[in-house]
Amino acid sequence: MTDERGDAERLAALRDEIDAVERSALRVVDPGARAVTVSVALLALLVGFVLPWIGPANGLDVLRGTTDPAMEVGVLPRLFAGVAVAFGIVLSVLTLLVRRWGLVWASALGCGYGALDGVWSIWSRQTVDGAGPGIGMVVAAVAVLTLSATWFRVAVTRE
Repeated sequence: MTDERGDAERLAALRDEIDAVERSALRVVDPGARAVTVSVALLALLVGFVLPWIGPANGLDVLRGTTDPAMEVGVLPRLFAGVAVAFGIVLSVLTLLVRRWGLVWASALGCGYGALDGVWSIWSRQTVDGAGPGIGMVVAAVAVLTLSATWFRVAVTRE
């Protein structure tokens, strides 16, 4: 009788351990080869920040707000720079390191908003007098769009 109780307790403990492993595995995502795409897009985004965004001002100047006041940068490019750093760089790197499914969705949605904001920033610079959008802003917008599409594919396929 005691042996049956011991077997039942061991089976229950084994079932609990298997359930815990299953729950842990469901939260982890392996981006596979798409991690290379994310890494290249991250590199392109970093390069985009050192290239000119508006006139001679690069993305880091726009992000810090140290551009010439005469250029009238506006809110949208600054917002895009902040979103690109927060979601495109910081959250994407964190997602690659931790590989949690919730972070994949946060990166996908954040980069999706960043891509929209990037296109809006480029448009806003084309409709004002003065310096238009530079190559750095375009590179950054394309990089954030690529990050968004890649994270959405990872989130949906859940490899």
